[in-house]
Amino acid sequence: MDKLGMIGRLAVVIVMTPIVFCSGAWAALALWYRLPGGCVGRTLGSALWVIATAALYACAIGGRSWLPLVVHAALYAMVLLWWVAIRPSGARDWRDEVARMLTGSVHGDRLVLDNVRHFAWRSDNDYDIRWERHEYDLAQLASTDAVLSHWGSRAIAHAMISFGFDDGRHLVFSVEVRKSRDQEYSSVGGFFKQFETILVGAEEDDIIRVRTNVRGEDVYLYPLQLERATLRALLLSYVHAANRLAARPAFYNTFTSNCTTLVHRMARQIDPGLPWDMRLLLTGYLPEYLQGIGALDRHLPIGTLRQHARISERARAAPPGADFSRVVRTVIAPD
Repeated sequence: MDKLGMIGRLAVVIVMTPIVFCSGAWAALALWYRLPGGCVGRTLGSALWVIATAALYACAIGGRSWLPLVVHAALYAMVLLWWVAIRPSGARDWRDEVARMLTGSVHGDRLVLDNVRHFAWRSDNDYDIRWERHEYDLAQLASTDAVLSHWGSRAIAHAMISFGFDDGRHLVFSVEVRKSRDQEYSSVGGFFKQFETILVGAEEDDIIRVRTNVRGEDVYLYPLQLERATLRALLLSYVHAANRLAARPAFYNTFTSNCTTLVHRMARQIDPGLPWDMRLLLTGYLPEYLQGIGALDRHLPIGTLRQHARISERARAAPPGADFSRVVRTVIAPD
């Protein structure tokens, strides 16, 4: 082989190596998380794929032929076709807290929601199940708060939106992983169609209290500065999203379809100019993003806003039967 040919072959190898590696790794993980047959079937399928990919690549390099890479591409195309054919079912043995899908209808200023969650939590495994039908007067829609719940790294939080009404009622929307009884959460699995998505509508003394009082998470409540017309449009966008999910189940994706990216997607229906930002993934920094777009008070430093927003202790101190939403919003002045 002449020198020019060797250089050309080396260039192709340099280009093809990361492509083969990345496609091979993705397919191995896809087979591991979604191949039928239980643990044995998934392990065998992933292992055979890795062995076949490595063998074909070695043959291509050592045998000075690109035919093995063509075979790899054909096999990879078959995996992609299988992957695209995997659809969410909406019908599994779901965990109690995600067993029902929220749906709603609007009649003028009257909003009717079915399957609003209002569990009474004593522990993660001990609770009273309550799914309720609630009616709301949209003319009384008065406020909205961004609720962030931290459980580990400061950079990561679960984001929810709580809507308040003039009569003191609050309704929280939360985009969550819909797990079946035999599933445990995996952030990696969230990239590979392991979970479906649910939009939960719940009372604050359910969905916030379970995080502060049962799971020991650190929760912050940030009042948003939005006009009433914008509040209404945002709330209704959640209702429409809930109805779509109930009609057409969707997979949860850790990167493209999580709690804050879906919030941003719906908010852009109201203001198409809202910018995308890395803080929509590093959700612990969502307050900085919200302040930057004018949705949070810009007159106070973000550190002061965060200090005022922390409600964990107030939530844990709220006695049973108390007005939970009022208690967590009552700031006790220091002595």
